Amino acid sequence: MTPQDAPHILVIDDDPAFNRVLTRALGQRGFTVFGAQEAETALALAHEHEPEYVVLDLNIDGSSGLRLIEPLLAANPDCRILVLTGYASIATTVDAIKLGAIQYLAKPADVDAILKALQAGDVIIDDELNTSPMSIDRLEWEHIQRVLGENDGNISATARALKMHRRTLQRKLAKRPVKE
Repeated sequence: MTPQDAPHILVIDDDPAFNRVLTRALGQRGFTVFGAQEAETALALAHEHEPEYVVLDLNIDGSSGLRLIEPLLAANPDCRILVLTGYASIATTVDAIKLGAIQYLAKPADVDAILKALQAGDVIIDDELNTSPMSIDRLEWEHIQRVLGENDGNISATARALKMHRRTLQRKLAKRPVKE
């Protein structure tokens, strides 16, 4: 595969170290990779290079990365978008998929998991369903994430909607419950 034939991947993450490491690792695996740390640069690169794949962070400099899914798909309708986040929740996962992302992974995710998710052709159905109920902490986390999504990631508006002090909400968001 020549460099001109290599699939293009756009990495959109506002963490400069993570962006640089992931961009380099994907480049070493034979992809042509472009990195962006803000929305405007990401959209300009998407229109210029029409990437086949996009790795999109959910939080781009305090704003929801979900807002970029539709313009990225407008630049290349066949683009496969993976949303990557440190704050995974059911509500944001559903929103990402409804907007056109093909996959959603929680950080930390290694390069192989990212590539597998980007290139997976079919949905894999796990026959082993977890029948135990979610813990109270997990239910609270999911509810907070849903309300946060409804308020476009605005912490102050979410705290008001939950009738909670802003600092209390920030502490709860910092204490992500363990995956069950």
